[in-house]
Amino acid sequence: MKFIILGCGSSMGVPRPDGFFGNCDPNNKKNYRTRCSALLKTSKENILFDTSPDLRQQLLRHKIKKINKVLYSHMHGDQTHGINDLRSFYINSKKQIDVFADKFTAKYLKKTFSYIFKSYSKEYPATLKINKLKNNLFLNSYQKKIRIKSIEVQHGKVKSNCFIIDNKLAYISDVSKIYDKDYRYFKNLRYLIIDCLWYNYHPSHFNLETSLEMIKKFKPKKAILTNLSPVLDYKKLKKVLPHNVVPAHDGLAIEL
Repeated sequence: MKFIILGCGSSMGVPRPDGFFGNCDPNNKKNYRTRCSALLKTSKENILFDTSPDLRQQLLRHKIKKINKVLYSHMHGDQTHGINDLRSFYINSKKQIDVFADKFTAKYLKKTFSYIFKSYSKEYPATLKINKLKNNLFLNSYQKKIRIKSIEVQHGKVKSNCFIIDNKLAYISDVSKIYDKDYRYFKNLRYLIIDCLWYNYHPSHFNLETSLEMIKKFKPKKAILTNLSPVLDYKKLKKVLPHNVVPAHDGLAIEL
């Protein structure tokens, strides 16, 4: 099993579309960040987490030939607006791809991208099938069943979902508050991939101080900071982090 961080950048990426790098050194390849998506590769399936606006570029870079399921964290555009890039996988398989979303995200997707979920003609059939995001999703593997647990967190004024894979890895790309009742699920994992927008307070995201506070509380073997804005230069950030914490970079792969 392999977990790949396809993109680790904040909502406009690094650099932004206007070329703004902020504090990031453009000579460091790890400062080039596409918007947040991730991929779980098992022995049988490829599971995609979110469809960022940079999805096409991410899939080409990693030579991804199939997508079996998509899990959405929340409804924001930087997590959903690459959805049309899934069409090619439908063309290859001739089967609708199952996507899983909470009720708010599902409503947004069906309204904004209605042509994807409803057949308008033989030439343009529905390519995706929407499903309710359940607390637990089980995947088949050659050796055993793999569990993906979804947990609702606060993300500013909306709810978001984070995902825990086989009690080994947690992926929390967008969060401003984790509820106390759910702390037990995040403790003593091998990997904790967690939102860290910048240094200052933000109403919808963890900043560096909050991220490190959560890491200290949950005690993972290794923590990885994602959703990084142009404020955070890779090299400078890495220097101030504890030994078991690193910034993410696009393409970072974790063996599970």
